[in-house]
Amino acid sequence: MNSQIDHIRVDFITGSRRISNFCWAFVLLLGALGFFFVGFSSYLQKDLIPFLYAEQILFIPQGIVMCFYGIAGLFISFYLWCTIFWNVGSGYNKFDKQKGIFYIFRWGFPGKNRRIFLQFFIKDIQAIRMEVQEGFLSRRVLYIKIKGQQDIPLSRVEEFLTLREMEEKGVELARFLRVSIEGF
Repeated sequence: MNSQIDHIRVDFITGSRRISNFCWAFVLLLGALGFFFVGFSSYLQKDLIPFLYAEQILFIPQGIVMCFYGIAGLFISFYLWCTIFWNVGSGYNKFDKQKGIFYIFRWGFPGKNRRIFLQFFIKDIQAIRMEVQEGFLSRRVLYIKIKGQQDIPLSRVEEFLTLREMEEKGVELARFLRVSIEGF
């Protein structure tokens, strides 16, 4: 999603609040709870959850391992839920031709550096570059080339746009900034 006036263009970036992250966090939470309750049930020698049969499982070593996997899964699920809650990675790219400045803003993890805010001069932008890797794990990323800097990614690596959509997005941005396009 983007917004554009004659001299200002803003591209909004979706962070962690995606449907796939919600699904993974939920599935991981359910699986971790299942492992933990089966392991704990084997310790008590009683089924805590009716459809998870744990009476046949010995606590040492299988029950302990299942409790460990359950606790580890709970920690990973908690981490995913926190990134979703904080919306890590969301932000915007703002191009202001009137001021001649390009802004990148992203939300990070809580702490001293939660707000990531970078500024560059538009006159230092050399080109828009698109990296395409096709195959099983295809990857399509738009980069902006700046003099004396590393290439800065403008889109998420996980963003699953078609090749045509990515090209249109890159051409539209290059036309707005009046710079060349590389990698097409």
